[in-house]
This record gives sequence, structure tokens and C-alpha cells, in this order.
Amino acid sequence: MAAAAEAEATQHGWAVTIAIVDDGGHLLWLQRLDGAAPISAEIAPAKARTAAVGRRESKVYEDMINQGRVSFLSAPTLSGLLEGGVPILADGHCVGAIGVSGVKSAEDAQIARAGIAALKA
Repeated sequence: MAAAAEAEATQHGWAVTIAIVDDGGHLLWLQRLDGAAPISAEIAPAKARTAAVGRRESKVYEDMINQGRVSFLSAPTLSGLLEGGVPILADGHCVGAIGVSGVKSAEDAQIARAGIAALKA
């Protein structure tokens, strides 16, 4: 997954950090590509943790907050409330997540999905 996510980022010339977590949000992999902003190494794991623990894409929380449900800003353990965290599903169960940070949020999510797609290849 990490190699596929890195390949997607590299193909587009995107300098990002890629984080992979288990179903409890515990960090298994962190890779900061050359040129990625240092803060992305904090944001990517937070997005991944949010997607894993919440069992949904982190964008769902961003959308809820943008629609006025600001109470989610105080949700415990959910700090990556921005698009770019995508859960890894196997047989309908969340087994982890990938979080990416460094480019536009939709591009972060694209990279995460490319990593997850490698499981099905």
C-alpha cells in the first residue's frame, strides 16, 4: 500500500507524507517524501487515525463541520478532520486507514485510495 501511494504521489510530482494505521489508529507506517512540509508528518497520521477510529473517510467530518456541526471539533481522538484519511476495508470491516497530507485535500485522498487499491490488485 505504501509503495502504491508513493507511486501515485510521485507520478504527479506531489510532495506529501503518507501514514498507515491499524484499526485502532496506531501508526504502522510513516513516510515523508522529499519536499513535503514538516507539518504534513503530523497531519497525515491524524487523518489516518480519524478514518480508522471513525470507520469513515475523514472528509465526512470536515463536511459536517463545514455544515455547522462544530461540536465535532471537540470529539476525542479525532484531530484529523480534513479530507485525506481513507479507511481500509476488508470483507466489510475496517482494518486500518491511510492518511495523506501535503497537497490539495482531494489529491491527498486520491493518493490514499491508490494505496488501498493495491490490496485488490
